[in-house]
Amino acid sequence: MSFTRFTSQCRQRVNQCLTEQLNAYDAHSYLQEAMHYNLFNGGKRIRPILAYASAEAIAEITPVTDMAAMAVEAIHAYSLIHDDLPAMDDDDLRRGKPTCHIAYNEATAILAGDALQALAFDLMSAQSTNHSIKPDIQLSMVQTLAQASGASGMVAGQSIDCHAVNQMLSLEQLKTMHRLKTGALINASIRLGALSTGNASETQLNALNAYGNAIGLAFQIQDDILDVTADTETLGKPQGADAELSKPTYVSLLGLEEAQKTAKKLHQDSIDALGYFDYRADNLRHLSAYIINRSH
Repeated sequence: MSFTRFTSQCRQRVNQCLTEQLNAYDAHSYLQEAMHYNLFNGGKRIRPILAYASAEAIAEITPVTDMAAMAVEAIHAYSLIHDDLPAMDDDDLRRGKPTCHIAYNEATAILAGDALQALAFDLMSAQSTNHSIKPDIQLSMVQTLAQASGASGMVAGQSIDCHAVNQMLSLEQLKTMHRLKTGALINASIRLGALSTGNASETQLNALNAYGNAIGLAFQIQDDILDVTADTETLGKPQGADAELSKPTYVSLLGLEEAQKTAKKLHQDSIDALGYFDYRADNLRHLSAYIINRSH
């Protein structure tokens, strides 16, 4: 199967699963509408695709992989809602559409984000998955998502980012911020996909962790590059937003050319990390190339 077909099928699969879950969710209609608005506003589904590709590299995609794919996308969607709020980045556009607090209101945006975060853990802890995966592995998956999305992961990175405005960070400090804010959930997506098979060895998990560390940082560096090289229409959000907010980026610290070189090196590091795997990990290899070559 071609990489393009694989990613298309993954998007269709996770979208169908998310639609079914959201339709069955017992929520106030206005809140549910806001949750749907942010889950289905044109996201590329990179994190779910990583979960599916990781499962495929170990064994095969299972219904538990679907749960993991939905959970990481719900966490990602919640994080973007909160990231766009006036108290954070105060953005009006996300993927070319009004952000949640603009389309609805600030209170609804906060609540929609809260509900999506809770939905993620509801999915990961669902009893219906116990028949196909051991309880200790399911618990490990829940812990993986919690650690990646909380105060030791994504939220910590966002906190650093909020306090970095008009601050001069060192390259190492910037790397730490991105490893937490962006890399932690990307790495969790990969690990969750592997764990969802019930067959992942420590050697495989360690190799995937090294791969995830590389592409997680490469993803953010490419974001920094696009912030200065792409236009608003292509980005789906204001071009130059980071510079406008006086936020440190890899481009501001290294320059554009050096940032591009760093992204390419991280891509090669990710490929090297997958040396343990055979052709079944090819979609992970293609994903690494996609991350550093994407235009939005």
